Amino acid sequence: MDLAAKTIVVTGGAGFLGSHIVKQLEARAASRIVVPHQQEYDLTQAAAVERLFEEHCPDVLIHAAALVGGIGANRRRPGEFFYANALMGLHLIEAARRYRTQKTVVLGTICAYPKFTPVPFREEDLWSGYPEETNAPYGIAKKALLVQCQAYRQQYGMNAIFLLPVNLYGPGDHFDLESSHVIPALIRKCVEAVDERKDEIVCWGDGSPTREFLYVEDAAEGIIAATERYDGAEPVNLGSGREISISRLAETIAGLTGFQGRIVWDTSQPNGQPRRRLDTTRAWEEFGFRAATSFEDGLKKTIAWFLENRKTAVAAP
Repeated sequence: MDLAAKTIVVTGGAGFLGSHIVKQLEARAASRIVVPHQQEYDLTQAAAVERLFEEHCPDVLIHAAALVGGIGANRRRPGEFFYANALMGLHLIEAARRYRTQKTVVLGTICAYPKFTPVPFREEDLWSGYPEETNAPYGIAKKALLVQCQAYRQQYGMNAIFLLPVNLYGPGDHFDLESSHVIPALIRKCVEAVDERKDEIVCWGDGSPTREFLYVEDAAEGIIAATERYDGAEPVNLGSGREISISRLAETIAGLTGFQGRIVWDTSQPNGQPRRRLDTTRAWEEFGFRAATSFEDGLKKTIAWFLENRKTAVAAP
């Protein structure tokens, strides 16, 4: 698919991942990109989604909008996370069907995988168990959209694809400690500890879980590559294929930010899923995607962006 001549709606296009998707589209000479802002289009409301499609009639829909957060936010707001993410997707996919959108790209989440998925996570393991409890409502809401995409393909012949990005990080992330994910939270804690000459930072859990991280610009590249070249019914993992423990991650970020104090683990707080690492074979075979940014380079760029944008970066999304 040549995207340059298409009208493309990118939900969440003003957000962390979405803004990078928009940049990638602009780099491909796409000139008709529509970014619906929440103040104008509340995507949890069917009437707002209908108005969006009536006004812009997209050739391509990339659904990147989501209500997201770290473990703490998922524990405090499970109902909101389920409701908002399910409704946004349900309304948008249905509207794309009715308006005969040529291509619909829906972004899922690694949180949809079962808690004890064998490592590396393969797409066929999505249904082999229940997700990790702290983020199950969010993960299940997103996984329901995969079922919708596949059902609409089967009944209506709709070209809808479903992608599963792993944990993202990079410039433009959210650094509010109440809602952020682990990398921005650790960067902020370490930078502020250096500034305030603190001799320790406190982290949740015991540091033993492992995670895989994908630099946001690489994620955007993978999403656009899939939009251009993948038309299959099966979900596709997007990741780096590299795994790191949370304790090692904390030590790495401490070193890159100059924090030399103690890292204290609060074991009264949850660890989350024990391990996460994806099998990314399908993404390579189907549309030639592999992550290009090394983890250390990505962290350095993220830290540099935070230091330059601290006043706005620490605000809640």
